Amino acid sequence: MKIVLGILALLVVAIVGVLLYATTRPDSFRVERQATIHAPADRIVPLLADFHAWSRWSPWEKLDPAMKRTFSGAASGKGAAYAWDGNSKAGAGRMEITDTSPGKVGIQLDFSRPFTAHNRADFTLEPQGDATRVTWAMSGPMPFVSKVMCVFIDMDKLIGKDFETGLANLQATVEKP
Repeated sequence: MKIVLGILALLVVAIVGVLLYATTRPDSFRVERQATIHAPADRIVPLLADFHAWSRWSPWEKLDPAMKRTFSGAASGKGAAYAWDGNSKAGAGRMEITDTSPGKVGIQLDFSRPFTAHNRADFTLEPQGDATRVTWAMSGPMPFVSKVMCVFIDMDKLIGKDFETGLANLQATVEKP
């Protein structure tokens, strides 16, 4: 009986320790990756500002071949919206373009499944001679449950890999002869 109580006490201490550590984590997150694409921004922005074009480069489009997609609002640019509902890998949510300019595309990103989250995604395009540096960033609040989750999961590594894949796909799409 003493062994069981000892194990339970250790378990309680571990749980309390994780919860206390989670309270020290930041209240927001930001994940960012960059790639240099050998093309001017005006050849890249149309692929970012038109959700119909995302199937050509987005790393998430292939997670569920049967995913339901709904396009609404403007055809592209500010006000264009895209909702998806897929399997457990793809989840469900909605994106809406809130800002487009020659050097930026901003997106409101709302997840509804597997968890609820309201984030912001931004693509920033900076001329680099005959190339363009594309920065893809996502940021958002970190409620307590997310802080606890991030004690065990590194958001930067988790999302960063997808951003790297997406930017490589975007680069291959744009630089294709």
